[in-house]
Amino acid sequence: MTDAKSRIEETIKDNDVVLYMKGTKSMPQCGFSSRVAGVLNYMGVDFADVNVLADEEIRQGIKDFSDWPTIPQLYVKGEFVGGCDIITEMTLSGELDTLFDENGVSFDKEAADKIREANA
Repeated sequence: MTDAKSRIEETIKDNDVVLYMKGTKSMPQCGFSSRVAGVLNYMGVDFADVNVLADEEIRQGIKDFSDWPTIPQLYVKGEFVGGCDIITEMTLSGELDTLFDENGVSFDKEAADKIREANA
């Protein structure tokens, strides 16, 4: 676990926004990962994607690291934010916008508003 833990720590330290997911941001391989990556892509967020399907050690390691049992997992400025349901709720409530603003993460505010309008 030490190797996986140190790789995870390094990845979330070196990137403002990291999504641990099944697949990649351009080719998600599960619906939940697709939803979160889709939101981030649509909002124009620059994020690192880590495909847990490509590395079993990271797949289990990220669950142990966050003490969160499911994938995807979103990290902003080194802090665990949540999985698909939490990110969906935060997007619709505007909390994700606030989190990005507070952490200096650039995103397309109009795109975020369009997501909310489409789901109102």
